[in-house]
Amino acid sequence: MRVLLSTIGSRGEVQPVVALASELRALGQDVRLCVPPDFREWLEELGFDVAPIGPALRRTGSGRLTPEELRKSAEDTVSTQFETVTAAAEGCDVVVAAGALQFAARSVAERAGAGYVYAGFCPITLPSDRHAPPPMPWRSPGPKDNRAQWEEDAQRWNLLFGGRVNACRAATGLPPVDDLQSHVFTGRPLLAADAALAPWPDQNDPDVIRTGAWIWPDERPLPPDLVEFLDAGEPPLYFGFGSMHTPAEVAEVMLASARAHGRRAIIARGWADLAADGHPDCFGIGEINQQKLFKHVAAVVHHGGAGTTTTAAGAGAPQVVVPQMYDQHYFASRVRELGLGAATEPGVPTAEALTAALEVALRPKAAARARRFAAEVRPDGASVAARHLLATAPLTSA
Repeated sequence: MRVLLSTIGSRGEVQPVVALASELRALGQDVRLCVPPDFREWLEELGFDVAPIGPALRRTGSGRLTPEELRKSAEDTVSTQFETVTAAAEGCDVVVAAGALQFAARSVAERAGAGYVYAGFCPITLPSDRHAPPPMPWRSPGPKDNRAQWEEDAQRWNLLFGGRVNACRAATGLPPVDDLQSHVFTGRPLLAADAALAPWPDQNDPDVIRTGAWIWPDERPLPPDLVEFLDAGEPPLYFGFGSMHTPAEVAEVMLASARAHGRRAIIARGWADLAADGHPDCFGIGEINQQKLFKHVAAVVHHGGAGTTTTAAGAGAPQVVVPQMYDQHYFASRVRELGLGAATEPGVPTAEALTAALEVALRPKAAARARRFAAEVRPDGASVAARHLLATAPLTSA
């Protein structure tokens, strides 16, 4: 069987897809990855066939778009997906679309007669009457009737992306779709989230396939100079906001909050290129093996992405979540509810806010709860998903 795995997100979406790709390859399947060009070199080093899609994400700005710019960006995104995914899916038996804003994959699979599967990494990214959808770029988080919010977002999908999707479908002889969200998500999506950390609200729901989180086993050693820093004192605090475009001064805020607790700091530069060098009590890092590092820190301060939250939970590290957008608000609430640490208000944090949140996360009670919870995080979600795909292929969209 030949499988195309497609995602357009940052590493938090790409790395889980790599986990699934690795499991499928180990089972003798032919796998191709359609991902942003930022990750092409890494994945080709792992031996995967890669089809890059769109511009490099790291160079994409974070400024707010005007309505006209948003419309143009949406249309360009849809057109690029149809063009790139169509070429990447040639000869494939199944197309798996993972993560947010996957507009072309189902149409491409439909045109080619291939199976199609959608996978989400957080329960609130899938429709349900039991929870509200994540804040999308056009709105802020806030309480609202769940079904009404889903219907509102579905209308915005149709208005912003639906016209270009249907134009591209018509160009290939396919009929139009009326409800783009339902078309993308299908009636039986996969939920690639840990059952303990991010459960589906209805445990008896047969229409959501709960595989568990797709965790790629990272075997890379930590750099020797980082190991030396870790060994030179008490466990430090880790700070990192991944692909978020945070202001440069956040690095000083992070360091100030660590010093307020008498702790050293490890600061991940991330896509914001945070400056973290020149201080004896601070160590700056690039992309690194978080699975290994998080077992050696006193707490993990991060933006609340699904991947980082799951990795910290699996490592048994207390957490402070500083949510910025989308599903990060959900993971901030889950860390609080589970007693794994604390969360700040959304947006750019202050030293006072981080210091107060760390006061909670560094308590012995939070550390003990985080260690106990680590045993509940399952590492086999990608294996479960791979076996499900093989058992149900060729799949038809429901």
